[in-house]
Amino acid sequence: MSASIASTSKAATVRRRPLAAALLIALALPGVAFAQTAKEKELEARVAQLEAMVQQLVAQQQQQQTQISEVKTAQATAPAAPAAAAAPATATAGAPKVSPIQGTTITPTANPNSKFYYGGFIKLDASVTSTNDGDIPDGTVGRLFYVPKAIPVGQGHLREGGTDTDMGANFSRFWFGVDSDTDNGDKLKAYLEFDLFGGGSTAFTGNEIATNTYALTLRQAYVQWNNWLAGQAWTNFQDTAALPDTVDFLGPTEGTVFVRQAQLRYTNGPWSFSMENPETVYTPFNGNMAQIAGDDGPMPDLTARYTMKGDWGHFGIAGLVRQLKYQTAGVAATPTAPARPAVEDDTTGYGISVSGKFNLGKNDDIRYMVTGGSGIGRYIGLALNNDAVLDSTGDLDNIDVIAGFVGWRHVFSPKLRTNLFYSRADYDQNTDFTGLGITKGAQSAHLNLIYTPLPKLDLGAELIWGQRELENGDRGELNRLQTHVKYNF
Repeated sequence: MSASIASTSKAATVRRRPLAAALLIALALPGVAFAQTAKEKELEARVAQLEAMVQQLVAQQQQQQTQISEVKTAQATAPAAPAAAAAPATATAGAPKVSPIQGTTITPTANPNSKFYYGGFIKLDASVTSTNDGDIPDGTVGRLFYVPKAIPVGQGHLREGGTDTDMGANFSRFWFGVDSDTDNGDKLKAYLEFDLFGGGSTAFTGNEIATNTYALTLRQAYVQWNNWLAGQAWTNFQDTAALPDTVDFLGPTEGTVFVRQAQLRYTNGPWSFSMENPETVYTPFNGNMAQIAGDDGPMPDLTARYTMKGDWGHFGIAGLVRQLKYQTAGVAATPTAPARPAVEDDTTGYGISVSGKFNLGKNDDIRYMVTGGSGIGRYIGLALNNDAVLDSTGDLDNIDVIAGFVGWRHVFSPKLRTNLFYSRADYDQNTDFTGLGITKGAQSAHLNLIYTPLPKLDLGAELIWGQRELENGDRGELNRLQTHVKYNF
């Protein structure tokens, strides 16, 4: 091998001698009359130096190629080793060595072939809100985003309407995930998502006076194994892909199915089925707007969904069946009151939801959702109304609802887009049981403009008009300018 390298080097040297001579003659021709001057000698020295450098580079290259050949020969004859052990040998084979950014995996205890990812956004919300029939209390959710249940109605005699400005960054969000592909073809995924919307208006965790500290809030936490999902996620009854592009946290709240909860879900192609956490919320007899969480009952909420997708957009239809349950413990007799027996009742709730997005072209689409049913109040509009009401004997009576929204999205340019949408919910309930101070319906209209000056950075403004009506005919209105600065990462 050494003889081969020497012969190769000698051949390269012989080949370059005429080149060096030709270069020397070319440089010397203009000054032939001064062939013996010091300048010519200087040029000859520089040419010799360049030739030496070229020979040195050729020798280094041949040495590196020899080392690579030896490494490959050793790898071919050596026993198989883990990929992690082979990495250092190949790293030293080339010429300059570069240190890795990270020496070990982020998740050293994870399955092989795992990929870790992280994302989220920082979001500053600022709004100016005006109400006409009372004031939304400071520090409540109705001041931070559009919650139709929070629109004051019939409070004008207690609290005048007003105008309030609010700012906060507590809707900022982040998530973690790990994807793994096993050797036998199984796919595993773990996902955690949080925001900063947890409570914070106390002397210990912060307030708007000084620190504005908020607590971490769990949004989603689940694991997927091939077609199965287990954990907390969006309900299968909800179509998140149909939601409009909004500046407000949610947008068409009263017309939207919106629930995150623990569940076990199976998905196969366009079909998905789930068993989800049950929770009954009811209005006590003549309780008006009171909301009480009842007994969970033995039966989980059951859902089924079919989704069809194409270049035109998507269409989905979902069904929900659930058990509503209520019970109270008995009360023993006292000297001043008779005994009261335990009361227990259950009934069935059901609903259907149709939703989707239809592309009108490259720059326009229509998004919509229509949901109807009986005893599904907590699934719609952030529990704008309840699932059922108790009659005078303690039996459950379902509250019926129909709700929905429709929206249009238009893209002016890659940096500018707008959304216009309308949302509404109407409830049918027995006012002899509920009273007249309960929500009969709510509606809202939204118009926004979102500008993206840089990738992943959105500057948005949204005008919101909302109205809530009670069964007694009283109405309260809200007008809001909602803005945000949002950076996705």
